[in-house]
Amino acid sequence: MMRNSIKIITRSAFTLLCAVLAVSCSIEPVVDPNGPSIDGVGEGASKGQLNELVTAIESTLRNGLGGATAQMGSMARELYVFNADPRNTGDVLGKNGIPLDPNGFYVTGLWNASYRNIKNVNLLIDAVANTELVNDAERSGYLGFAKTIKAYRLIQLLKAHGRARIDVVDPDNLGPIVDFDPAMDAIRALLDEANTDLGNAGATFAFSLSSGFEGFDTPGTFAQFNRAVAAVAALYDGDGAGSLAALNASYFDLTGDLTVGPKHIFGLGAGDQANPLFRVASTPELPNNGDQIIVHNSWITEAEAGDARVAAKSAVRPDPSSQDDLNGTHETALYATNVSTIDIIRNEELILVYAEANILTDDLGEAETALNVIRTSAALPAYSGPVTADALTTEMLNQRRYSLWAENHRFFDLRRYGLSNTLPIDREGDQIFNQLPIPLSENE
Repeated sequence: MMRNSIKIITRSAFTLLCAVLAVSCSIEPVVDPNGPSIDGVGEGASKGQLNELVTAIESTLRNGLGGATAQMGSMARELYVFNADPRNTGDVLGKNGIPLDPNGFYVTGLWNASYRNIKNVNLLIDAVANTELVNDAERSGYLGFAKTIKAYRLIQLLKAHGRARIDVVDPDNLGPIVDFDPAMDAIRALLDEANTDLGNAGATFAFSLSSGFEGFDTPGTFAQFNRAVAAVAALYDGDGAGSLAALNASYFDLTGDLTVGPKHIFGLGAGDQANPLFRVASTPELPNNGDQIIVHNSWITEAEAGDARVAAKSAVRPDPSSQDDLNGTHETALYATNVSTIDIIRNEELILVYAEANILTDDLGEAETALNVIRTSAALPAYSGPVTADALTTEMLNQRRYSLWAENHRFFDLRRYGLSNTLPIDREGDQIFNQLPIPLSENE
């Protein structure tokens, strides 16, 4: 099952899961020689225990993904979630002027899931530092993997909240919540540390990753993923040259398969989880099932004629859907089944990163070339507008809008370019939110 889905964490790891995944457990601390409890991995951890942590890290990397994508997608007017929870069409759209609730699930969900994942990462880093049961080459592999995942998670928090707590190693002495710029500096430094670890002589992975990381499951190939994350981080930091340098060491390929890249995988077995963004297609016999992701009408009406991404990612509903004075003619068709993979970073995104980085470095011709790769893949003609930084930025953001629809990018893209106020208001009294508050429980 390991190669086709996230390996089920065995009973021997139950104590770890209670502490790490914030499950409400009241079990006396036990040092289990066969499984990685916190005490058990704190010193002298075996490779088996370390590898269970790796599995937990990859598994919990998926947590919070579905909610964050749906909720911030709603705020960015990419989609609406029509289901039994009125907050999905109320709170997240600021219905009747209400503010975002810092205790709301749409605020705490991604935050809590991210820091549970990061807790697993920090346990692994600490365990690797305090065991003599791995050699230096193996230690480098564990550290390169862990630091890369931690950095990726922190980037997602910055996209959502604009700030993040970087230092959470000591739960009794947490570091401060840090603003975007210094937080991104720390993330980029962490990615460089990880890349150094992965590049150490003889570095090896003493663990297995799921099939989602097929092709990126050795230190050398995982380093390409590290550099892809670094390219995105540099771009978000306004560093076009740094982004281009990182892309050159990643799996970015201007003429390659757009789908290449690590993926979240899903399964229906015990201990696994289904794709949280899949929805069963509506039929004339069942036109309004109780849980729908509705495409925002503007994504349909503002698409260029012939854009193949519209038909690939959405489907016309048998009857237009309406809930809470909102409506839509199309529903999601982004994922074919409830175990379809979700891309972490694919080559299509990296080509768009390359286009944006070239705009930032004033190589407008190369930016246009990259954008035409995306346009051609969507069955669109070559770009024919002005070759200026402003015009190409508009084109780049539009291509990101359609290539990365409902993948949790639009919310942050609009904020970082100061364009959130251009979003439509579909219902009188609604508001535009472009950043989530820090959860109230953080007690700033």
